[in-house]
Amino acid sequence: MRRINSQTLILVGASLFVLYLAGVPLVMLLYGSVRTAPIGEPGAAYTIENYVKAYFDKEFYLLLLNSLYYALGTCIVTFLIGTYLAWVSERTNTPFKKLFVVMSLIPFIIPGILSTISWILLLSPKIGLINIVLKELLGLEQPPFNIYSMWGMIWAEAIHLYPLVFLLMSAAFRNMDTSLEEAALTAGSSTWSTLRRITLPLMRPAMVSVLLIIFIRGIEAFEVPALIGVPAKISVFTTKIFLAIHQFPSDFGLAGAYAVTLLAISTAGVLIYGRITRREERYATVTGKGYRPRVIDLGGWKYVTCAISFFIFFLAVILPVFVLLWSSFIPYYGVPSRELMAKMTLGNYQYILTYPLAITAFKNSFYLSLGSATLVMLLTSVIAWITVRTRIPGRAFLDNMTFIPIAMPGIVLGVSLIWVYLTLARVAESSRFLGFLNLYGTIWVLLLAYITKFMPYGIRAASASMIQINKELEEASMTAGGTWFQTFKKVILPLLMPGFTAGWIYISIIALRELSTSILLYSYNSTVLSIMAFDLWEGGQYTYVCALGVLMVLLLVAMAFTARKLGAKIGIAE
Repeated sequence: MRRINSQTLILVGASLFVLYLAGVPLVMLLYGSVRTAPIGEPGAAYTIENYVKAYFDKEFYLLLLNSLYYALGTCIVTFLIGTYLAWVSERTNTPFKKLFVVMSLIPFIIPGILSTISWILLLSPKIGLINIVLKELLGLEQPPFNIYSMWGMIWAEAIHLYPLVFLLMSAAFRNMDTSLEEAALTAGSSTWSTLRRITLPLMRPAMVSVLLIIFIRGIEAFEVPALIGVPAKISVFTTKIFLAIHQFPSDFGLAGAYAVTLLAISTAGVLIYGRITRREERYATVTGKGYRPRVIDLGGWKYVTCAISFFIFFLAVILPVFVLLWSSFIPYYGVPSRELMAKMTLGNYQYILTYPLAITAFKNSFYLSLGSATLVMLLTSVIAWITVRTRIPGRAFLDNMTFIPIAMPGIVLGVSLIWVYLTLARVAESSRFLGFLNLYGTIWVLLLAYITKFMPYGIRAASASMIQINKELEEASMTAGGTWFQTFKKVILPLLMPGFTAGWIYISIIALRELSTSILLYSYNSTVLSIMAFDLWEGGQYTYVCALGVLMVLLLVAMAFTARKLGAKIGIAE
């Protein structure tokens, strides 16, 4: 009876907290979209004028078309690059394929804003390194590439997202039983015919799932549309919402109407994804029988696939990293030359490290990254214990609530939280006892926003690890007189450590580079590194941005390395 009560208490506490994080912003977003004025302004009333203004504007349909075009184009290009590299690495005898695995993951650690800036520095019609070199080599009058176009946006986003496709498709290729492929080859089918008629149909559920994930990531993307789309006058939903709030005067109602529309599109994608993944067992080829993934002998073609892979990495990894490093050491941006090499300096790094806001931004980003990753993994570990270990009614609701923020694009979450914390600020102002509720403009709002946004990633990592832990160990601890808290701390948490660490590293990395939510919620004192990079870029300080970017990447690598070492040590020691 005592245990049941403690379980129920934990469920209720976790549910209320998750409901506050995920449910309240959703309600406030809908509420804000049907109000005539922001919270607290006198005379505000309910209205559908914001939706009428949005949907009857001719620009809305261009906005919708641009957003879908951009997301679909990103899907196609990202999928082709990521799937090709996954197939080469997992299923072929292409030389250097282990090197390709490492190279495929490098773009993941580069923040989206820096990846976008590197492609502007490479493909801008005026200052793009590739354009300048090709014009001189080929004697062209016009630059051959223009990053300030829809396909320029798609290319920049695809290069940033393809590591995700690579990871997901590699797992799918690795887990596929090859007996059907072998039967087709034995029956006389060629390698390419087998790939087209056997392999690809078997991979269809995984491919559709990956395409939907990339579509959602594309529709919610902010960095590329803001840095490339706005100067090119190509608007998508995320930039329109941002501009509606940053214009003078701010139009919170219109931003809310656009945000609800974007949320509806994103939610539809998540629901379709959930429906498809639930039916994946129909296509299962991994059974209880032993199997071994077959490596396809490409013959002489293996050198062709190797050359194509190296070319992709030259474009996707070497060129962007080179242009960031090069620009971080020169006093002004220019094509590599002896003259500029003679002027290479550490001045950009010195400027960044002595920049008035730099220390604040580094501290805030570091604390938010560590704090949000730790709190998300602790919270989702408790939720995973409830949903996997117990039979308490309501656990499925808790699991679903934790997953809801996956459908909320970062910019939409930002709009929602503006409404939530403006409301709480008004409540705090009206009472001298509730001053602690006034969090608007503080780093605590960003921390709560990050926890909300990254909960879905934490719950998947924690649940997967919890399923692998035998219940007998937990029962032995409880039988020996351990309380739930002691059992969770001394038994469950150490056993969860591999999954906990993996989730922690992933969340800390994406938290350190987060921009789309932070840009609507930050104040001077809660500035983070991605905001500082955005402001420096907007101010035309290109070389300083590159120096800041290099420092951010070094910080990310150091954090990931330290977390991995500490996680392994704690897990084994206990």
